[in-house]
Amino acid sequence: MTSDHDMVWRRCASLGRVLLPLVDQEPWRQARRHENLRAWGIETAVGERLIEVFAALAAHAVAADAAVSAAEFDALALSAVADAATGKPDFELLAGLPDTFADDRDKLAVDLFRLCAYKGDQYSLQLIRLGTELRHALVILAERSPMPSVTCGDVFRRATEADLSQ
Repeated sequence: MTSDHDMVWRRCASLGRVLLPLVDQEPWRQARRHENLRAWGIETAVGERLIEVFAALAAHAVAADAAVSAAEFDALALSAVADAATGKPDFELLAGLPDTFADDRDKLAVDLFRLCAYKGDQYSLQLIRLGTELRHALVILAERSPMPSVTCGDVFRRATEADLSQ
């Protein structure tokens, strides 16, 4: 049986997976992001995967701070996740993760994030840049919404409407 903690992580990982495809509904945004990643010396596929896991880690940190259950996760404010992306130190984003991951891709991406966080120097700079890119993506999604306070659940609804898998 899956624990609630593991279910919260799965919701966080799902949020990370739908984020960039939703932002990329305006195709020029993907081209701009790819251009930024190349300019920073980050391979596009690696950078996008790190942005996905960064989103999951930021959402997980907010969920942990608010002590929300998996059932309450959709009510988390997207603005709080955006704030965590650039406002929390890397080690805080890594705190309280599940011991095991249902998806091996998540484990690999978290391990890569962890490696970058602990290596320091230019790797930390890369994480700062990716965090800024993540925050920008979250702000774009919030600005597209007619609602004043966008939640993670609103992002999932938009992903469903756009026929994106979670």
